[in-house]
Amino acid sequence: MNPEETDPCPDRTRPDGGTGDGRASHAQQIERLFRQHNEALLRFLAARTGSSQEARDVAQEAYVKLLNLDSPGTVGYLRAYLFQTAANLVKDRRKQRSRHARIDPLVFFDRAADVPSPEPLWVARERLELIERAIAELPPLCRAAFVLRKFDDLALDDIALRLSVNVRSVKRYIARALLHCESRLNAAGDTAKERP
Repeated sequence: MNPEETDPCPDRTRPDGGTGDGRASHAQQIERLFRQHNEALLRFLAARTGSSQEARDVAQEAYVKLLNLDSPGTVGYLRAYLFQTAANLVKDRRKQRSRHARIDPLVFFDRAADVPSPEPLWVARERLELIERAIAELPPLCRAAFVLRKFDDLALDDIALRLSVNVRSVKRYIARALLHCESRLNAAGDTAKERP
C-alpha cells in the first residue's frame, strides 16, 4: 500500500524530511502541493488581491519561497505554510502600495500643467529652475534621500542602506524635502501674484 494513500495529511512533511517513503525530494513535495492545491491558492489570493494576475504573481513568489526553504523538514504542514506565506506576501504588497501612495505624490510638479499661461514652456522652465534651487538648498542627507527616491526611483530600504540611516529617517528626509520644495513654489507664486 502506498504511504500517501494512508496518510490523512499527505502534504505533511515527516521528521525524516520526506513524505514517508524516503524517496520524495523537497521539490517533488512542492510539485505535488502545486498540483493538489494551486487552484485553491489562486482563488484564495484572487479574493484577497482582486486581480487574477496579481494572484498568480503572489502564488509564484510563495512557491519560490517554499522551494528556497533551508530546512523544509522543519515545516509541519506545507499547505498551511504555503497559504500563510502567500497571505503575508499580499499584506507586504498592500503595505508597500500604501507607503508609495503617502510619499509619492509630487503635487508641485503637476502645477505647471494647471497654470494657464501664454508661455507654458517659459513657466515650466522657471518652475524647474526653482525646484532645482530648492533641492540644492536642502541639507546633504535630505537632498540625497529625495533625489534617490524621486529621480533614481530607489526603494526606501535601498536608500537607507546607501545613506547608512534607518528607513524612518529616509521618510523624514523625503517629507522635509517635499515641504521645502512646496514652500519655495508657494513663495514664488505669491511673489508672482504681487507683481503688477
